[in-house]
Amino acid sequence: MSEPDGTEAARDATVDGRGPVSAPDVSRDAGTREERTEHVGRFVPFAAGIAALVIAVVLGIVILLRAETVFEIDEEWAEDIFTLRGPIGDVFAFGMNALGGGIIGVFVVPITIAVILLVIRRPWAALYFITASAASALVVQVLKNLFGRARPEDIIVLSDFGSFPSGHVANAATIAVTIGIIVPRGWVWFWGVVYTVLMAISRTYLGAHWITDTIGGALVGAGSALLVWTVFAQRMERERLARAAIIAEHNRAFAQSHVTPPARPRE
Repeated sequence: MSEPDGTEAARDATVDGRGPVSAPDVSRDAGTREERTEHVGRFVPFAAGIAALVIAVVLGIVILLRAETVFEIDEEWAEDIFTLRGPIGDVFAFGMNALGGGIIGVFVVPITIAVILLVIRRPWAALYFITASAASALVVQVLKNLFGRARPEDIIVLSDFGSFPSGHVANAATIAVTIGIIVPRGWVWFWGVVYTVLMAISRTYLGAHWITDTIGGALVGAGSALLVWTVFAQRMERERLARAAIIAEHNRAFAQSHVTPPARPRE
């Protein structure tokens, strides 16, 4: 005797008749999933950027409240780094000082990077880099004037007002994050981190900053770059994909033009 239709339907909805199987959720089409992915992609860097800036501000407030005393880590780091001063260290530190600030750091480096991006047809990336650099510099100056931390007494280089946060390190971190975003490669991020760390070491070597100033600068630079990225992310991704498609087509055409014609079959 055949089973009722309802029993057949129930059996079809089980695995070996041992339990129900949930039907796949097909309520979200590809467009909805893409929109959700884009939302998450923007929220994560936005949240990370805000968090970095908030931590920098909190660190500045703690420093302000302890204006009469210096953190133990600042004193210990300064004592250790000053023992390394010498001709070789001076060349390194003063070179980094010129690279990260002044005319070279403020104008030559950013403009050069922007021009390179324009030459390789990445105008949105160039605009993002310049905007992030300007935003980072602005936040640094606001915090410097807000907290007004005194620089170390053993400073051996000319510097402007305010020790916290380090503008040189903020600039280095901004460059590291922006270039890492524009050229998403592991080696780019690696050398960006190395550059930022070396800049931090050079600033404390010169006595221009306490080590906590460099931490604040790194947070400001990275946070500013991430926040500005949320504004340019969609346009930059479209630009990157378009550029990648052009390169792929060029490579395909080049490879096709260098293919050896097949030998004519013997008759």
